[in-house]
Amino acid sequence: MRIIIVDDEVLARGVVREYLAEHADVEIVAECANGFEAVKAIAELEPDLAILDIQMPKLDGFEVAELAAGKCRFMFATAFDQYAIKAFEYHALDYLLKPFSQQRFDQALAHARASLGQAQEGLREVVRDAAGRGKPLGRVLIRDGAKVHVIAAEKIDYIEAQDDYVQIRTEGKSYLKNQSLFELESQLEAGKFLRIHRSYLLNIECMSRIEQAGKDSHVAVLKDGTRLPISRSGYQKMRSVIQ
Repeated sequence: MRIIIVDDEVLARGVVREYLAEHADVEIVAECANGFEAVKAIAELEPDLAILDIQMPKLDGFEVAELAAGKCRFMFATAFDQYAIKAFEYHALDYLLKPFSQQRFDQALAHARASLGQAQEGLREVVRDAAGRGKPLGRVLIRDGAKVHVIAAEKIDYIEAQDDYVQIRTEGKSYLKNQSLFELESQLEAGKFLRIHRSYLLNIECMSRIEQAGKDSHVAVLKDGTRLPISRSGYQKMRSVIQ
């Protein structure tokens, strides 16, 4: 079994490495000190299992699991018990609460072996934390091969639906993300991001003005001059927000 260890604490990585040394069938293919390193290592090395801390700099363990979905299976190791339910929504094989013993670790590893020995379907699309659904998304993560783009929600100008993807426009650049416009709309701040058209979600703070384009049609003119169509229902939403 090929494993990567992901933890920002050197001592914590050392404990996992020591416990894994008791298992002859295990190969540690990488050790990562943050989420960015982990996503890159998973994409390049395709391990069977990642043993992940949750609270880490740059990207946390759940963000790593989202970006690396389908590449490997995950086991979380953390000092905090409040994330347990969320971890299993990410299809985690186990949840180790620090400090854990060799015996507890061996049990988790045995469970991982059994799961990996079965026919694998990979990880499903991540299920968002039910308790956090009322909290707007603060940043959007986009995987681009081994690279990860982290875009602050407030920096997004608008989002356009493109088949099974969305195109996110921010600071003069465009990024494609494999996600539906409806799903992103439900995650971003409702008072700030407005569905002005079936294909467009607009950050209203980036809008300069509304212009009439025809008898019953309007366009939103952004501060950079971009013009986006507004549907009739979108126009009613904008009027209620602006007023």
